[in-house]
Amino acid sequence: MSMTRREFARLLGLAGVAGMLPVRGQAASRQPSDLYEVPTFGNVRLLHMTDCHAQLLPVYFREPNVNIGVGSAVGKAPHLVGDRLLQHFGIAPGSIEAHAFTCLDFDQAAHQYGKVGGFAHLKTLADRLRDSFGREKTLLLDGGDTWQGSGTSYKTRGMDMVKACNALGVDIMTGHWEFTYNQTEILRNIEAFDGEFLAQNVFITEDAMFASDTDYLYDDFDGQVFKPYSIRELGGARIAVIGQAFPRTKIANPARFIPDWSFDIHDSHLQGIVDKVRSEEKVDAVVVLSHNGMDVDLAMASRVSGVDVILGGHTHDGMPAPTVVKNSGGQTLVFNAGSNGKFLGTLDLEIRNGKIQDYRYRLVPVFSELIPADVGMQALIDEIRAPHLDWLNEELALAGDLMFRRGNFNGTFDQVICDALREVGDAQISLSPGFRWGTTVLKGQMINMERVLDQTCLTYPETYVRDMKGSELKLIMEDVADNLFNPEPYLQSGGDMVRVGGFDYVCEPNRKIGERISEMTLDNGERIEADKTYKVTGWATVGAQSEGPAIWDVVAEYLRDRKEVQVDRLNTPVLKGVAGNAGLTGYNGKVLG
Repeated sequence: MSMTRREFARLLGLAGVAGMLPVRGQAASRQPSDLYEVPTFGNVRLLHMTDCHAQLLPVYFREPNVNIGVGSAVGKAPHLVGDRLLQHFGIAPGSIEAHAFTCLDFDQAAHQYGKVGGFAHLKTLADRLRDSFGREKTLLLDGGDTWQGSGTSYKTRGMDMVKACNALGVDIMTGHWEFTYNQTEILRNIEAFDGEFLAQNVFITEDAMFASDTDYLYDDFDGQVFKPYSIRELGGARIAVIGQAFPRTKIANPARFIPDWSFDIHDSHLQGIVDKVRSEEKVDAVVVLSHNGMDVDLAMASRVSGVDVILGGHTHDGMPAPTVVKNSGGQTLVFNAGSNGKFLGTLDLEIRNGKIQDYRYRLVPVFSELIPADVGMQALIDEIRAPHLDWLNEELALAGDLMFRRGNFNGTFDQVICDALREVGDAQISLSPGFRWGTTVLKGQMINMERVLDQTCLTYPETYVRDMKGSELKLIMEDVADNLFNPEPYLQSGGDMVRVGGFDYVCEPNRKIGERISEMTLDNGERIEADKTYKVTGWATVGAQSEGPAIWDVVAEYLRDRKEVQVDRLNTPVLKGVAGNAGLTGYNGKVLG
């Protein structure tokens, strides 16, 4: 049975009595109870979540202090952090929303406001927002990166999240890390999903087209693997929802898992679909559910006309308001709803006379201590986790520092991973991928195996140790930097810079490929030379599978030898040419010019 408005407010009031809300006199743009009183507007409500990375339980998650914009993106959303983000979106410093959207005073605020997300709490909120509006006039959309990122999703091959999303009531989803299982597992999970899985930009390869096992194709004439779009009748309006999966999946992740499928942006194909649903299907609004990454979405919005709304994901940008992009067909609203189950986007649309007349939007933070857990969802979560608790709950070491990942260059948990690789692999240098998923551990809390898995749990976790020339190392660094800082958004992959251990370097984001990385120097002060060979360790190889132990076992071995782990040295680069960039605050390193 769903809760009434009064019951929901009463529960929030009980949370306040328990000391979970801020004391009088603290700055706040709204009291926390107001966060969940979302006025109804218009005749259609779209709820949007993305990039939860299989986090079924509430977590701590620190937003980035480094998210540098280059080229035309300088000083614009999503490349705003700290005070610059608060100023841009009119959020009061010190408020509960300031904690939700920025890294400012994170440790203190995290102790005050508690954890975020959790599917049981998200279920309560989503049901409340659907029932208060009229469930028949709403859709719950999932932007992907849902089936990967936790120990239980690894053990169940993503089926834990399929069950949880069915219980949550997800209507439509698209994907990215979903494609890091093998093709058979992906198709099995989609079959078990109660909603629709959409992706207009995934096609079967020419070599696989004439194979005998292609009965699963949505359209075997043009090789469309998945259904590209869905038409829904909501509140008297016809809505087209088009799926846009991550276009660089076979570059950023192992192609060996999905050998028969090809991925790209395919904006011309998207334009054709938009034109078709406008002219033939007579829809009133077109929504793209995207996993491009926000910079790519902004570029795509300027190049494809006729799209009203892009609900985006992949780059984990929690943006309190949309970016309005002008194009030849008028304008497109681009939204991005953060990550880790921390936010639920709520977009109300007034649609009449064949088009969107107006809208209201709120990106609602999911504070788990302010929202009661749904009993049925919590029971399902407990059932999913029960077989794995001994593994997940193993205590490894106390966090002597705030342990976090998110940011363009390095985080303390990344450094722990890099240090563990070097020590266990007896190597001079370590490399760790710049993934944006991974939860936060507060100083003084226990790091257990589950928190390690939050940082490392993917389907290709094997480590390696091998010799590498300095010239090879620079090529790797330059290639990743170009994926991050290329001024052409369509050439970006959306992750962060490779994390490094054992050496430092200089990075100039505004230069071109081959010129961004310089002065690579080992921790002992020795300059890395192009022709000299170094012992390098790392993990998550995209090409051939490595043969070393799983990265979580390497990190666990390192942590078990310590009662408490601290980061004595953070290998962050010296930055050049980005002084004053709105995507920098509290940087742990030098910024020159």
